[in-house]
Amino acid sequence: MTRFASHRSTIFASICVFAVGLICASVCAQTRFPTLTPQNSGTSEGLIAVSPVNAKVVWASGRHGTFLLTTDGGATWKSGQVPGAKWLQFRGVRGVSATTAYLLSIGNNPGNFRIYKTEDGGATWTMQFRNELAGAFYDCFAFWSPTRGIAHSDSVNGVFPDLRTGDGATWQSIADNMPPALDGEFSFSSSDTCVATQGENNAWIATGGAPIARILATVDGGDTWNAYDTPIVSSPSAGAFTVDFRDAMNGVVGGGDLDPSDPDNARTAISGDGGQTWALTTAPPVTGAIFGLSYVRQIGKACTRPICQETQRYVVVTANSGGAAWSPDEGTTWYVLPGVSGCWAVAFATPKAGWLAGTGGQIIKISF
Repeated sequence: MTRFASHRSTIFASICVFAVGLICASVCAQTRFPTLTPQNSGTSEGLIAVSPVNAKVVWASGRHGTFLLTTDGGATWKSGQVPGAKWLQFRGVRGVSATTAYLLSIGNNPGNFRIYKTEDGGATWTMQFRNELAGAFYDCFAFWSPTRGIAHSDSVNGVFPDLRTGDGATWQSIADNMPPALDGEFSFSSSDTCVATQGENNAWIATGGAPIARILATVDGGDTWNAYDTPIVSSPSAGAFTVDFRDAMNGVVGGGDLDPSDPDNARTAISGDGGQTWALTTAPPVTGAIFGLSYVRQIGKACTRPICQETQRYVVVTANSGGAAWSPDEGTTWYVLPGVSGCWAVAFATPKAGWLAGTGGQIIKISF
């Protein structure tokens, strides 16, 4: 009887293994694994932000006033330095076309927080905004359209002195529209993704620094805002760094702790109600803090190809020296991006045309 029971258990176990194998094979067959292709950026400067316009035209930006442009999908990159910006770091970039782009800078004094725009492919740049408010620190910006955008700053005396443009030329304060800041609340300028925009009027801002990491959300283009708590760890060195939404309801936020003695708090959380509530996902296989993340999306006109449906829940995260990873299901399952380290930012033009950017001028094309 015991022998029969043991034999029956063995048969059952074999059937289970076979069934699981079939399931795994099916999942693997449906999951698109990425191809990573290093590209020659033409610079050794640290790169902080990247902004695809389409699969051919991509802008990037970084330290020492550096900007980059490719018009052939990264086969060749042109690097330049904005005049008078040698000692600035361009923490934000938004590409509009092969000729038009915006840059957001930080520096060591209030006047070094600036917004520039080019309309001739980087040959010349016009300064649209120069900060004069002591204590302001503009971390990132994002755009709904080529002429409508928002720039987000750390809080000053309990107020977020955020900016908005409606014409792509002038910027006005919307500080009076913002929710009150928590004590010590700020954002991280790690990849120009502490602000995400979607549709015509939706935007989300990720914060940290305070006892609670929050999402500030608007559905009317910045006229009114609400603040929602997230489960991401938060402290003077930690919080929510980066946020993205694939539609008006479904989004992901990532963050962690910059304290090297506490490297195991890199986390993502997802929302299905426009950012009002958040739930932690499986911990991604990276350390430190998630500097940047992006859905594997198609930007511009709607993508009707099957690949867009297959990859709509795919997310890629970067954690500087803590590595990089991707998920096919918004954080339930994670895979390491092998050999990727030092990347700050990631963004996609299409599922087959994404770019990672980071230290030492590295640019890596990622294709699903």
